[in-house]
Amino acid sequence: MGIFLNPGGGKLKISQNSEIYVDKSGMLSVLNKKLNTEQRFVCVSRPRRFGKSMIANLISAYYDYTVDDSLFEGLKIASDGSYARHRGQYDVIKINMQEFLSNAEDMAELLQLLKKAICRELQKEYPHINYIFPDKLMFTMQDVYAETGRQFIIVIDEWDCIFREKRNHKAEQDAYLDFLRDWLKDKEYVALAYMTGILPIKKYGTHSALNMFSEFSMLDQGEMAEYTGFTETEVRELCGRYGMDFEQTKEWYDGYHFEECGSIYSPRSVVEAMERRKFSNYWNQTETFEALRFYIDMDFDGLREAVLSVMAGGRTQVDARSFVNDMETFQAADDVLTLLVHLGYLGYDFPSGEIYLPNKEIMDEFVTATTISKWSEIMKSVKASQAILQATLEGDEMAVAAGLEAAHLEMSHLQYNDENALSYTVSLAYYAARQQYLMFRELPTGKGFADLVFVPKKRFADLPAIVAELKWNLEADTAIEQIKRQEYPKALQDWGEREIILVGISYDKKSRKHSCVIERLG
Repeated sequence: MGIFLNPGGGKLKISQNSEIYVDKSGMLSVLNKKLNTEQRFVCVSRPRRFGKSMIANLISAYYDYTVDDSLFEGLKIASDGSYARHRGQYDVIKINMQEFLSNAEDMAELLQLLKKAICRELQKEYPHINYIFPDKLMFTMQDVYAETGRQFIIVIDEWDCIFREKRNHKAEQDAYLDFLRDWLKDKEYVALAYMTGILPIKKYGTHSALNMFSEFSMLDQGEMAEYTGFTETEVRELCGRYGMDFEQTKEWYDGYHFEECGSIYSPRSVVEAMERRKFSNYWNQTETFEALRFYIDMDFDGLREAVLSVMAGGRTQVDARSFVNDMETFQAADDVLTLLVHLGYLGYDFPSGEIYLPNKEIMDEFVTATTISKWSEIMKSVKASQAILQATLEGDEMAVAAGLEAAHLEMSHLQYNDENALSYTVSLAYYAARQQYLMFRELPTGKGFADLVFVPKKRFADLPAIVAELKWNLEADTAIEQIKRQEYPKALQDWGEREIILVGISYDKKSRKHSCVIERLG
């Protein structure tokens, strides 16, 4: 067993010894189908703390011929038809690129260290081979393969750290890509190359060195979807085991949705919540909110409006095609928003191309980031939102109108010229309601769509529901009439019999004043 060559199963064993270990070994059956095919080059990108290194350790241990089969007893892959055919049949080279980057002054030294480290272990493992060029990695691996007939599985963790930490060093980035191409592309000794990181690889500048890789990113995980994080079934089982409320877990950590498997939960956060028996923000403890603040403060047309929209509970369409997959080159707001998808700060709906805030944990991160940035006015609205909610519950129409007036003034930079913009203001003005309510925008009712509906969460079942209708340059009474005429309250029947508060909100463009009418339905 070596450090980089056939590193064994020790790290996988540590994961299995943990209090919570969710079996993701089914992913190996997907990779087995790609072995020794044109699809044998795979890059899977995910946000921080989404289990990238754990999966890399699993892959490494499974294919490593020095690892005992007992490590996989009881795992899903053990019952798969491809298990025995590929288990322990390869030499594995596993490297964490961050380790080499941290110990090198520049790219030349990094590549020298990496080549030397792997060549040294290969020659130590196979000392009887007459190496043609013992200091050349590619030729050394060819010699080993020719002698043993055993192919290599190459696993590269944190593959993109060069592009994240050396953002403006194009020459070094190109040298790195050239190395990977020369090492991997068209090489018969490669049975599978698996790379994982935060960013995809396809469009780094005009360099096409790694065009042989298939990419699975947060835009589209494809067949890797259920292995991206925890599935809803897995989270339900954990909630049952630890006596944690599933609905609260969903509210806090769900939201990364893929067509192939449905809901995906942030794995690190779920594990922390289960073990501590407490819901809190765990994902961002590995990175400060300043990273998010830096990007949302960028001066691109439409960026602020898009962020306001998702903070207000809405969705915004994004064209992800122009993003070149680095953290430095931005031409438009869509590029910044696409990066935030890859970083995990936004969810992405592949069919519609829309972004959204995935869960409470991320919403809290946005609120924190806007607190001390150029967005400080948003925080004022958030802080005032509890008073607006209380005024609504008490039927205080003037207080609600005054609160909305203040929120509008705080967000005066927003293009405030239609009901959609009014909806952003109202949604953020009712931010505090999300602690006790589920918020729905444009809720289908059978006779139209209710603008905003707040349904109490199960643990706040004694609170009334709220149906709000918004009108632009019309009387607030008109909004109440529409709620009744279209029978919007009937849409809440599935949530049981309860008191419903009807809220009509209007904005008069000429006077620039908000008005509010509130009625209660028993």
